[in-house]
Amino acid sequence: MFMLESHLTAGEARVLADVQAAAAEANVNLFLAGGAMRDMLGGFVIRDLDFTVEGNSVKLARKLAQKTGAKILAVDDHRKCVELLFPGNVTAEIGMARQERFPKPGGRAQVSPATIYEDLKGRDFTVNSIALSLNKSSRGLLLDPNNGLADLEHKELRAITNYTLYDEPVRVLRLIRFKVRLGFTISAKTEAQYRAVREAGLESKIGPRSLLHELTQIAAEANAVEVVRALDQEGLLRLFSPALTGQKVNLAGLTRLQKARQFVPFGVDFQIENTGLFLSILTEKLTPKEKSAMAAALKMEKPEIDAWQKLDTRVKKLETALKSPRLQKPSLVYKALENVPGEEILFLYLRTGVRVVQDRIRNYLQRYLPTAQEVTEADVAAPAGVEKGSPKYAKFHQAAIAARLDARPKKTSPAPEPEPQAAASARK
Repeated sequence: MFMLESHLTAGEARVLADVQAAAAEANVNLFLAGGAMRDMLGGFVIRDLDFTVEGNSVKLARKLAQKTGAKILAVDDHRKCVELLFPGNVTAEIGMARQERFPKPGGRAQVSPATIYEDLKGRDFTVNSIALSLNKSSRGLLLDPNNGLADLEHKELRAITNYTLYDEPVRVLRLIRFKVRLGFTISAKTEAQYRAVREAGLESKIGPRSLLHELTQIAAEANAVEVVRALDQEGLLRLFSPALTGQKVNLAGLTRLQKARQFVPFGVDFQIENTGLFLSILTEKLTPKEKSAMAAALKMEKPEIDAWQKLDTRVKKLETALKSPRLQKPSLVYKALENVPGEEILFLYLRTGVRVVQDRIRNYLQRYLPTAQEVTEADVAAPAGVEKGSPKYAKFHQAAIAARLDARPKKTSPAPEPEPQAAASARK
């Protein structure tokens, strides 16, 4: 538990406490599992929190969203999993402990409720099958039925069963992604299973929405460029679109995007819709016809297509606003970008040829945004009677941020020069 708490950000710690309280109130067993445990025990940054519940996970997630103001991003009614975005830009998934049986390779899983042990034994790779009890009577108990800890120590990816990749062929994409992200090797048996699945052509059994879900995971990777390159080398990138081959894979653009994302300071509340931004850059060299075919093959819905293909149109007004000579003060630049979605800011930074626009975006991300988030309630000089959280209080909060941003740095008087040693000796 100490290791977990030391790895969590303040926002993640709040979410952990909220989920534990909700599970205790609902009287269901709660576990932290999957990627969060893998990253914590492997010494990686925890990207999101994965909770497993022995009980009604969907009901728990909906009640939690009502109490905390979290946004429900997706609901998988078949597997009983809910993805939520909590205040502070913390993503978490709450899923039912379950068993999955596959009647045929790539077929629809038959899902049934299960215990946490049964759930862990049916996962994909051993490093993803570790859980931590968050229940009052067994808090801190580590569950590792597949010896994932040893594989983490050996930096090895090992499939849990001899049928892991056969049952759900989308796991071949996941295997490559984890290999790149974690820098692990693939065990000999898992490598042999991977090659057998590829020789049988079972990757063609991956469903459109499963492919799209994997694309969203790649889009959120810190090293998405290398993931895309690895998939291209394995001949797997064509699963998303036959046109994504050779020079049409925009690796140079993805490299620039990766560098731009590094401008965002760690821990600040800066939300990015990664998938649309990633696809806009990845498919930049595709024709409109090829993009439409890709969207149809992945069965993308209209909001998903718009987030991808209309990003260029959405940033034109923003570029005009940021070119304005009126934005002379940091507070004005901050105000112009404060409510703009993160993906639009980064996309404009990559697309614009106007130097002042790039400079203002860079200053906003690296200087103004962190400074604004340093302004606490104690810094807000609100008159008596103005309640915290009210619209009036928000105005005073904005005024405090503007004052902090526009304040000139204090001049420090230079230190007196040391007196020459000879003169000092003469006086003595």
